Amino acid sequence: MVASTVHNKEIAGVLEHIAELLEVQKANPHRIRAYRNGARQILESKKEIAGIAESGGLEALQALPGIGDSLSRLIMEYVFTGRCRMLETLQGAVAPEDLFDEIPGIGPELAERIVRELDIKTLEELEQAAHDGRLEQVEGFGPGRVEAVRMSLAGLLSGYAFRRAQVAIAPPKKPMEKPAVGLLLAIDKTYRQKAGAGALKTIAPRRFNPENKTWLPILHTEQDGWEFTVLFSNTARAHELKRITDWVVIYYGRNGDEGQATVVTQQGGPLDGLRVVRGREKECRALYFN
Repeated sequence: MVASTVHNKEIAGVLEHIAELLEVQKANPHRIRAYRNGARQILESKKEIAGIAESGGLEALQALPGIGDSLSRLIMEYVFTGRCRMLETLQGAVAPEDLFDEIPGIGPELAERIVRELDIKTLEELEQAAHDGRLEQVEGFGPGRVEAVRMSLAGLLSGYAFRRAQVAIAPPKKPMEKPAVGLLLAIDKTYRQKAGAGALKTIAPRRFNPENKTWLPILHTEQDGWEFTVLFSNTARAHELKRITDWVVIYYGRNGDEGQATVVTQQGGPLDGLRVVRGREKECRALYFN
């Protein structure tokens, strides 16, 4: 998607939809109000917001009334990629399979196979796998299909819109701040306790839910200046291993730093049976044993 095709009404609609979902899910009223105010400011603007994003970038958006750092980044992402990860998260629809499925030569079945066997989540990781030989090891990917994927990704990842999006939504040059593992584990514990007690609002995820049942608990909370959105992992791999309620995905954001963490019960090793943050096992060991 290019900036000139995105009009103010569409951008405002995304922000208003996020506000509606946050309200239903009982999020912080101040957070809801921020999205609604942003939507109203965009609708009342006499200039096209996409044009401002294209010509002035993040700083130009941040200078607009009612549009702070978080909303600016969200708008930039939507204008230049046509996607909004925050909205997808609130809908329970976040899945790398959906992203890979858009690449020519990769359908839904192969997309799920890539995620399951290679445990990759971004287009950049897919491109690396296509070049280092891992993708060719996945059933269904011969040399011809791998080469087609390489060419498609080369065009997409070097395209004008994608380059601008990467600049727009890239983390600051300083090391990206992350919540402490102790805080993440505390959020994980709170979520699982409240989910188990039926104390959380539930949503109907789009994926793996043919009957459109409202079953996925969602938690919005704020601690130590961080905003958190927490859900069980609704992925193909979690369903396959029957670990949906064991894998907890935590989305976090503060001062423009955004990311996600997955907390699981460790199987084997010195942390066997303990809750750990994937990728930060060393910090978890220090927390548990020091």
